[in-house]
Amino acid sequence: MASGHSSTEEMAPKKIKKERPAVRAFKDFYHRLKKNKAALVGGYLIIFLILVATIGPFLTTDGVNEVNYTQKLESPSTENWFGTDHQGRDIFTRIIHGTGYTLLVGFLSVLMGGIVGTLLGIVSGYYGGKIDTVIMRFMDILLAFPGILLALAIISILGGNFINVIIAVAIFSIPTFARIVRGSTLATRELEYVDAVKALGAKDSRIIFKHILPNVLSPLIVQSTLQIATAILTASGLSFLGLGAQPPSPEWGAMLNDGRNYMLDYGYIALFPGLAIVLAVLAFNIFGDGLRDALDPKSKK
Repeated sequence: MASGHSSTEEMAPKKIKKERPAVRAFKDFYHRLKKNKAALVGGYLIIFLILVATIGPFLTTDGVNEVNYTQKLESPSTENWFGTDHQGRDIFTRIIHGTGYTLLVGFLSVLMGGIVGTLLGIVSGYYGGKIDTVIMRFMDILLAFPGILLALAIISILGGNFINVIIAVAIFSIPTFARIVRGSTLATRELEYVDAVKALGAKDSRIIFKHILPNVLSPLIVQSTLQIATAILTASGLSFLGLGAQPPSPEWGAMLNDGRNYMLDYGYIALFPGLAIVLAVLAFNIFGDGLRDALDPKSKK
């Protein structure tokens, strides 16, 4: 009897645990992303920068704005890895602390610009008509100005400081997000299931946030990553011109401005902040390109 019972158990079909669609989609996405080695390097660099911004300031021993004229303009050494500036401040310590400023400008400005641009793009694409015309013509006006010039104009009105740089960069990011989201919304609203939901009497707000928004997330994520690189570069440029973060802030663009008068004899003062800007911008750009390939349905095999 026992053997018969065990054989019955063996013959019984085993239940196959089904994988959730969201989990499977993420695994497919990660599998495609892994194929792009450059994107992985960019992702690791971004994680590294975030760790430096959050943990680094607690590991440095020198004060970020500690002036010591007895050690000014010292070349890189084991004691001061990146040397010291014209006020004797340790450049390595200032770059570590400046990482947080740089990433904060990038993330906050893109977050603000992305939210406003996404809402305008969805409203424009979903409702169309006069609303679409008014919103898009305003976006065209903003796009007519190069990003840095528009940011300069906004800063000249608001005044030069760290908060106003975030606002200025956020404003010039809005048109890019609005146009991308509008295009995706125009394509999504014509799908059959959206028409079916409308026929069932669903409210516009429900259709927009539950059915339209999820379909525009892929291009939105890619653009956000690439826009962070642009935001970092623009913010650093404004600080270099003296219109962004003000001294003695360790923001990289401001540090680059401090070192420009010593380029010939003490080039390392400007070299290391410049390399930090290049590293951050490159990391977000190559990671964004990898995300675009991984999130593109046409790349599926």
